[in-house]
Amino acid sequence: MSAAVNWNEQVIEEFRANGGRVGGPFEDAPLVLVHHRGRKSGKGHIAPMMYLPHETDQDRVYVFASKGGAPTDPDWYRNLTAAGEGSVERGTETYPVTVHEVTGAERDRLYAEQASRYPGFAEYERKTAGIRTIPVLELRRVHDAASAGA
Repeated sequence: MSAAVNWNEQVIEEFRANGGRVGGPFEDAPLVLVHHRGRKSGKGHIAPMMYLPHETDQDRVYVFASKGGAPTDPDWYRNLTAAGEGSVERGTETYPVTVHEVTGAERDRLYAEQASRYPGFAEYERKTAGIRTIPVLELRRVHDAASAGA
């Protein structure tokens, strides 16, 4: 576990030092840092992850609870769905988001699109076939009343 934590910390540090861009396996891929609270501990966590932008709405992104094709869902997924909210660092901006799980045909369409762009996601789906369906979450920016002009 400490190797994964150290790897995440390195990605987070590089992301923040380079305005949201990193090298290595994430080079040229859209990456966000997702902030969430432990559903049991209440402790804050940050998870770097690739995302799929919404086709027309820049305030919505989709993330995939692939866990590298592991047979169980990642903790961040359970934390976000339990809370229904979190925050996202995207580029140099951090903002609050609501969390909605995408299901059915829309989930399948979004996952297929991500897998076509990044073949690793197709491999994750092959690894989990018959075990679990990899969840897709929509993270939607929350605009406060002041910024919305209300």
